[in-house]
Amino acid sequence: MYKFFLKALGVLLLTSSLSQAQQAVSFATNWKAQAAHGGFYQALADGTYKQYGLEVKIIQGGPQVNNRPLLPAGRIDFLMTGNLLHSFDNVKNKVPVVAVAAMFQKDPQALMAHPGQGYENFAALKTAPVAFIAKDGQFTWWQWLKVTHGFKDEALKPYNYNLGPFLSNAKSIQQGYSVAEPIYIKEQGKFAPVVHLLADHGFSTYSTLIETRADTIKNKPEIVQKFVDASIIGWVNFMYGDRKAATALMLKDNPELSGAEVEASVALMKQQGIVDSGDASARGIGTMNAERIQDFYAQMVKAGLYKAGDVDLTQVANLQFVNKEIGLELAKKLR
Repeated sequence: MYKFFLKALGVLLLTSSLSQAQQAVSFATNWKAQAAHGGFYQALADGTYKQYGLEVKIIQGGPQVNNRPLLPAGRIDFLMTGNLLHSFDNVKNKVPVVAVAAMFQKDPQALMAHPGQGYENFAALKTAPVAFIAKDGQFTWWQWLKVTHGFKDEALKPYNYNLGPFLSNAKSIQQGYSVAEPIYIKEQGKFAPVVHLLADHGFSTYSTLIETRADTIKNKPEIVQKFVDASIIGWVNFMYGDRKAATALMLKDNPELSGAEVEASVALMKQQGIVDSGDASARGIGTMNAERIQDFYAQMVKAGLYKAGDVDLTQVANLQFVNKEIGLELAKKLR
């Protein structure tokens, strides 16, 4: 009995020690669970975060949910944000938040068109009589399209995330998330749309960035490194390994999602080079470099979104946590 008691006590102490070793971390996304969040769910579902000593809670966003204020308020530890425009705004508005990794090398923002209407060439899109663009797009990347590629405001029509108007007008074009809307168009319209990634035509922002507070970087750099590294491994496994557990976890958070949609989205991410193209091929998923950030900012200044000097670019991103070739050997084995 005494030996049993000691053994039980030892197990209890070990369990307590392991529990204490796990650092609780909260991470919020910018939308409902979807394949574009898959690497994070993968790292949670397959135990990668735990292997790195992290007890991660994923808080999903949605149409009525704005997780952005939670990060500077200290209510979450990490935030997934859309692209560098958010990061520029943080610095301009003196919000002490910094990008520490970019999980997507290409922003999935795209323009889509009906096939056989003469829009297979990107330059022809500016001649479309109707362009369905949401308000946030009209005030951001549409301004870049006007200055850089000659698009005209006369074509603008509001996009309210309803595919009906686009599907019923063969001469129209529409914005879309390149790893999602083409799937919905194929389901509803029974055709594969022509898809033009803005990233393939000079819109050089990173996407799906991980942000954290400046004080977290200063006081807990080891936690930031662990979260970034584990997330990178999660993305490698999600893209090239067994993603069933991650898919199940996403479907639990977002019942509107389907396994078929996840698989179709992953196929598009691979086809379009969203996650691991460019510098990521040599430096690993999550890579960022200062020159590209500067290039994108210069484009946004030219487009009239900012003035030169509005943003201290040295404060936008901290590159010490990426460019370490994490996950490259694993990706070679899984491909």
